[in-house]
Amino acid sequence: MPAVFLKDRSLLFVSGAEAQSFLQNLITTDISSLEPDEARPGALLTPQGKILFDFMIWQDGDGYMIETDAGQRDSLLKRLTMYKLRAAITLAPSTEEGVTVCWGEDAEGVRDSQGVRDSRFAKAGLTLTRRAGRHGDGKEALYDALRISHGIVSSGSDFALQDAFPHDVLMDFNGGLSFRKGCYVGQEVVSRMQHRGTARRRVVTVSAATALPGTGTEITAAGKPVGTLGSVEGGTGLAIVRIDRAGAAMAAGTPLLAGETPVSLTLPAWSGLVFPASADEASA
Repeated sequence: MPAVFLKDRSLLFVSGAEAQSFLQNLITTDISSLEPDEARPGALLTPQGKILFDFMIWQDGDGYMIETDAGQRDSLLKRLTMYKLRAAITLAPSTEEGVTVCWGEDAEGVRDSQGVRDSRFAKAGLTLTRRAGRHGDGKEALYDALRISHGIVSSGSDFALQDAFPHDVLMDFNGGLSFRKGCYVGQEVVSRMQHRGTARRRVVTVSAATALPGTGTEITAAGKPVGTLGSVEGGTGLAIVRIDRAGAAMAAGTPLLAGETPVSLTLPAWSGLVFPASADEASA
């Protein structure tokens, strides 16, 4: 399998005596339990519990590397600096640009060269590694097709920042959201959603017999909105939908449409989620 260079990813390095405690008290990820060769998803939330910035994070020497979209990096750096106050940490952009991802047989070689395993794909049963810098020339479309097939979303393509809760993008299942480590920004809101079971919007795989319409197309059941298409690759895509509405439509035999295209929806197997068959079941 190929090694794909993602040119639109950027890196920040957080180091210093208080780097772990600084991040642990701020972001959604429990970094105290990170394995040395593991990358986990994470987010910095708004006080209202929505995703302000999303990223991958892993250990790097005596600090932590944060990989995010290139368009987010400077704003994330500014926000982290705002929270820094007198903490004994150093925040700096990495000198390396972009990230290379490998999977399948190629992943083992990259891991030996300081690559880190992406925990999101590991939960989906696939070894995929991430490594700073350019170490391959595979087409980005291959990686997009891979993450779509495994139910792994990307901000910008699949959801808008400041519009989604961590539960919406399955961070409660992929290792990016901790309910045990104590307080962080937005923690009260996401903990309440977890304990009350009020998460209704979830990532699904969308399939059609023909090519799907473009990103942003509304998914409907009986003319009522269920969700919106995100990333699309041919007849397969991702969407964040109201699973209570989708489940009720499926139970009633009501067709689901992306624009005018009939579609079927599947929850990622690794999440263990199922569609509720009614609103009452969703509230149970």
